[in-house]
Order: sequence, then structure tokens, then C-alpha cells
Amino acid sequence: MTESSNIQVTVQAITTALKDKPGALLPILHAIQDALGYVPAESVHAIADALRLSRAEVHGVISFYHYFRDTPPGKHTIHLCRAESCQAMGGKDLENHVKTRLGIDFHETTADGQFSLEPVYCLGNCACSPAMQIGNEIYGRVTANSFDTTINETEALT
Repeated sequence: MTESSNIQVTVQAITTALKDKPGALLPILHAIQDALGYVPAESVHAIADALRLSRAEVHGVISFYHYFRDTPPGKHTIHLCRAESCQAMGGKDLENHVKTRLGIDFHETTADGQFSLEPVYCLGNCACSPAMQIGNEIYGRVTANSFDTTINETEALT
């Protein structure tokens, strides 16, 4: 089975299972992203047809919510906190360093497919600002140096 047909089968199964729920669009999009890591552009037509929506309506929801991706994520997703506490403790400088170090912006993935960078608006780690999350691990008091060390260690594990 090709990757494209696997995507179609997954999208069809999820859409069929959830289409009759009230407000089914968001649960469908979440389930697709949970299963595939992103909401592929080729799935928009099938979702729209199943829910009797326009493709523009489905695409509008995907593009409105920062949570949804329309491209495959990297092997590791870095969530960088942008909330007030982290900003007050040097978050903007850290953000600039992270973007420069990885060579990407928010909602992008490094060319080697290792890292995706996503903004988040609170990790609940305000006492240890600035904070980031990679996978299930939350890091506090992140500096440019500690970020580089963490990224180097993560790369070494892969």
C-alpha cells in the first residue's frame, strides 16, 4: 500500500467514524492529526464531502488553528513558550536564537526532517521561564547554551 493510499484509508476511516457527531469537523481534524501527525491537503476534499461543507470552510479551520499542521512534522517537535512570563525572562532572545540555530521559523521543519518548531502560549512552567517542550519533556530556564546542548543531545540519540 502506498503512503498516499494509506493516508486516504486513514482519513476515510476517521471521517466515517466521526462524521455524525455534533460539531464533527474539529474532532475529525484532531483525530487525523493524531493518526498522521498532520492534516494532509489531499484530505480536505474528503472531509468537506463527508460533512457537506465547502473545501474553503475546512481549509479555513485548519489554517485558523495553530495546532493543526498541513505538512508532516519533524521527528522532534519543539514547543517554545511565548507567554508573558517567558517573554519577560528573555523569551524573545531565545526565540531568535532557536530560529537561527535551526534555520527555520515557527510552523516549519528543518531540511533534515529532525525538528519542527511550534509556538505555545503557556507550558505551565512560569516559575522557570523561559520554557520549552520537546516531546514529553519540559525544560525550564532555557538559555541559548542550554538549548544548543539539548538539541545536540537529541540529535546524538537519533
